[in-house]
Amino acid sequence: MRAAEQALIEYEIAVETFRIEVENFSRLHHQRLGPVYARLDELDALIAEARAARTGSDEDRLTAARLRAEAMPMPAVEELFHGWMGAEGLWPEAAAMLTEQPVRPPERVRPSEEARALYRDLVRKAHPDLVQDEKERARRDEFISRVTTAYGRGDEAALRALATEWEAGPAPQPAFPSRSEELYARLEWLAQRKDMIAAAAHELEESAIGSMLRLAPDDPDRLIEEVAEQLLAQVAEKEHELLRWTSKETQPDGDTGTGTAPDAGTGTGTEQAGPATDPADPADAAGSNGSAGSGDDSAPDGGRVG
Repeated sequence: MRAAEQALIEYEIAVETFRIEVENFSRLHHQRLGPVYARLDELDALIAEARAARTGSDEDRLTAARLRAEAMPMPAVEELFHGWMGAEGLWPEAAAMLTEQPVRPPERVRPSEEARALYRDLVRKAHPDLVQDEKERARRDEFISRVTTAYGRGDEAALRALATEWEAGPAPQPAFPSRSEELYARLEWLAQRKDMIAAAAHELEESAIGSMLRLAPDDPDRLIEEVAEQLLAQVAEKEHELLRWTSKETQPDGDTGTGTAPDAGTGTGTEQAGPATDPADPADAAGSNGSAGSGDDSAPDGGRVG
């Protein structure tokens, strides 16, 4: 029984540690990369709209309308309140500004090694499942809740204070079952709880953020920087592509009904600055096939990192 309890506690510690890391990484991921993803969606919509305006294709118009709808989704609570309020109330940053308090900087992605060691030690000592007395379980539940909150913030000072508080408190008095029936029932409960924790662990590991975090468990900040660099490179490419589409709209179009690119030959005798067709230019690719959709090699979501 004691071996099963200790094994379950160690498993809970591992899952809870990973959950906190996933939550902190998710927040940093949203803060750092959210605007870049939004810019990529906006560029996809602008490119599709410019292509549809050039070719007049019904298929291109539908694609442009779909991408525009994706770039402007139904606003969430955070968007409706312009980042001041979320589903759980005022954001800490908003509350600090309203009360003229200094705004707290973003939380660390991972608690320090000292915070991790303090957290593990406290959970091993004060875990509620080590006792059966309801009052003692309630006291430990409240204490572990404060320990988890401090660990989620990476607050080493608070964890040290909690460790001192626990040592000064009443000594734990574990009550072990005395009858075999109670032992079997206890073991069955432990097995059921382990299955529940295993399901939660699987959900965390298979989530998008959890999968990213597992790629660089020791240095998630570096992973964020690498992803940001790749996304910014995609933004630059799409901005260049958008410029190619929109810059030609101001030039005379020799054949407005065929989908021919504006810089194709018009029969006016005026020599264009560039070649009549350029396979690398999305406008020329559209004109050579008579349909913008067939020459487009820029999938709206293709190559998206993360």
